[in-house]
Amino acid sequence: MASRTEPTPGRPRAHSVPRTPRAPGSPARRSTGRALCALALAAAAALLPVPASRAAPAQHSPGAGSCDGPVRPAPQMAVEPCDSPDRIIDKAARIVPTKGQLAWQGREVTAFTHFGMNTFTDREWGSGAEDEKLFRPGRLDVEQWMRAYKAAGAEQVMLTAKHHDGFVLYPSRYTPHSVANSPGSPDVVGAYVKAARKAGLKVGIYLSPSDGAELPHAWHARWVEEIRKKQAEGKPLSLPERVALEDGDQAPRGLGRFGNGSEVTERTIPTLVPGDDRAAAVRSGELPTFTVRADDYDAYYLNQVYELFTRYGPLDELWLDGANPWTDSGITQKYNVAQWFTMIHQLSPDTVVFAGPQGARWVGNEKGVAREAEWSVTPSTADPWTVMAGGLPNDSTDADIGSRDKLLAPTTKYLQWYPAEADVSLRPGWFHHPQERPKTPGALLVLYEKSVGRNASLLLNVPPARDGRIATEDVASLTAFGTAVRETYGTDLRAGPPGPRTFDRVGLAEDIRHGQRVERFTVQARTGGTWTKIAEGTTIGHRRILALPTPVTADAVRVVVQQARGRTYLEPVTLHRSRPPV
Repeated sequence: MASRTEPTPGRPRAHSVPRTPRAPGSPARRSTGRALCALALAAAAALLPVPASRAAPAQHSPGAGSCDGPVRPAPQMAVEPCDSPDRIIDKAARIVPTKGQLAWQGREVTAFTHFGMNTFTDREWGSGAEDEKLFRPGRLDVEQWMRAYKAAGAEQVMLTAKHHDGFVLYPSRYTPHSVANSPGSPDVVGAYVKAARKAGLKVGIYLSPSDGAELPHAWHARWVEEIRKKQAEGKPLSLPERVALEDGDQAPRGLGRFGNGSEVTERTIPTLVPGDDRAAAVRSGELPTFTVRADDYDAYYLNQVYELFTRYGPLDELWLDGANPWTDSGITQKYNVAQWFTMIHQLSPDTVVFAGPQGARWVGNEKGVAREAEWSVTPSTADPWTVMAGGLPNDSTDADIGSRDKLLAPTTKYLQWYPAEADVSLRPGWFHHPQERPKTPGALLVLYEKSVGRNASLLLNVPPARDGRIATEDVASLTAFGTAVRETYGTDLRAGPPGPRTFDRVGLAEDIRHGQRVERFTVQARTGGTWTKIAEGTTIGHRRILALPTPVTADAVRVVVQQARGRTYLEPVTLHRSRPPV
């Protein structure tokens, strides 16, 4: 089945070497293929070694600040005023992932767990005024969650330790609004992390920056009265207004730190509390300390981040949601994210921070669908270590994020490795609601091919129910989906004895240790001695799945790279026949 054509000067390069596929849940591996191909790949890897993780923030490529020095691989580079368009594209070709990002992109499916106060109030967004006693999960079967997630092919899991309502799923020292005041409730984060690691899964934590429990009490009381007036006048209410009105005159359950206008002062993280069991470890230096300048809420948030990393770490991903439900109502909190990112990096250099520098970005929708041209190399209008969401315009929702036009725009100040994460929920809501039903296995398979198959990670939310278990119908859908993925992509049809193969899926990949460079390509198949184009595309990246409209029978397949930002490093091609879920 294998064939390869050598490049002709001035003409596109064609690639067609075999690749052993990697199904979700299986370890990364490479096909040895023919000895010649294996040696060529090994030599290519030696030319550009995998970069080490950042030693400190604001690492740029050597030679930054001048426009005549060599451009060396780095996860982030500045665009200098003297850079020519060709040099900017050359820099983009040499943007590479950090150690943490490279590992993260190998974990193609992450199971998201939305579980918390909203599970018991039947809400999507809470108010922050809910009584802690409403959270009463009883027995949590977290090991059942992990079995369901693994059946779907997940290699990482992520728990909402704190959603926008501010209720915390571990006994935090810094707020009364936590499981510590929910009678009989366990440390949910602790149980989750332990079960995940026992199951061999990597672990991420979602910690919402916005926090309804911390809304200032006096402001909240005035706001509720304004909502009542608005309702009396027959005006429509927003979701945050509706839930605030449902909770009536109940005050937020926290200490009023969100957007309270408090003074920015020098503070120490961790901020020790009376009787703090960490005092001796902090004094001895066993636990690190950080001096920051922060207001009340920033200090609170940094203390929570510190608790999570030092109590449950190492964490493989930290998810920072950019939503603020109360902005339109006149209150917000200015975050000093540069301090957040610095402390997180020093606590755990390889943690991928969603919406953070050299982390991962939102794909731009909550449908689990990536772009046809999805770039991991993106421009930034500011140093990514100083802003959330990587300095991308319009909250990552633009149809075009990383094309040459975007890279060469006058607003581009930095280039960065910033891969996409495509989030979607198994059910219509993010939290479990008894009346809702899960997506079918067939629908999940389509989403897999349009996310993982388009150079993105699939973040699939599977919310447990009030009884502490994932619903039976959800488990059935996840299991059938995972089985279909493994049956389709767990076998490369090019393996085995020579001869024609019939396939309807083509798998491509770049060796992203060298960056992402392919801009346009075609796939050709040979039947009866004739080469015919069967597919085409723009980007490839970590993984590209091409679904053919009808099956093709051929004795050889090749990839022709028609445009690229530099020398290309393609992984072996794979061929598959789709297996619809049962």
